[in-house]
Amino acid sequence: MSTVLNISSYQFVTLRDAPALRDRLHAEALALGLKGTVLIAEEGINLFLAGPAEAVRSWVSMLKSDERFADLSPKESWSDAQPFKKLLVKVKGEIIRMNHPTIRPDERGDAGRAPAVEPSTLLRWLDQGHDDEGRPVVTLDTRNAFEVDYGTFEGAIDWRIDKFSEFPDAVLAHKDDFKGKTVVSFCTGGIRCEKAALFMQEAGIDKVYQLEGGILKYFELTDGRHWQGDCFVFDEREALSADLRPGQAAR
Repeated sequence: MSTVLNISSYQFVTLRDAPALRDRLHAEALALGLKGTVLIAEEGINLFLAGPAEAVRSWVSMLKSDERFADLSPKESWSDAQPFKKLLVKVKGEIIRMNHPTIRPDERGDAGRAPAVEPSTLLRWLDQGHDDEGRPVVTLDTRNAFEVDYGTFEGAIDWRIDKFSEFPDAVLAHKDDFKGKTVVSFCTGGIRCEKAALFMQEAGIDKVYQLEGGILKYFELTDGRHWQGDCFVFDEREALSADLRPGQAAR
């Protein structure tokens, strides 16, 4: 039985105390023997941690005791060994670099997040070939090209970007392709497709959703239908299959 709990999560929330928060989260994770990466910026937090289940969940409870992170809902998977070599907690300019500082989900006020579609709904749409309004559904992979090569949704749009900061220009070059269609942007855990969907909305694409929880949540809550291959992850497991176990590339 696998004994190492792996979690990933993010939250866009304004953090004015990033350096002090970094010190506190690092000390708590270090004391619990956790390894992985936690990125903190004024726009929010992005984390990937692993360790014994009790220790991981203790750290999450500590984090959620801060009301700013009360709604954090980490995605979980298991491994036989620790997939990270060290603990890294850093303050960055952005928790996911897009080079568009005006795209701030935490500062949209009443506008809120970009609309999200649950994994079960996307599965149903893909099964039937259209959304509930009868519009054709296209999936848009917002990840880097090398990640896409491990696996993606059947027929997904892949612009072969090398870094996420290239995504906005790709949207502007292809936005007319989405007329009359429903677009679902997706990524590994949700953070890139959150920013991607907001940018696409601001670019004038009228029917855009993000996949709630990203690929990993889709794997967790569905049977993985319509997915081909594995999902690249940024740790020593390298890739996960639809059952959230190490994929073919890691065997």
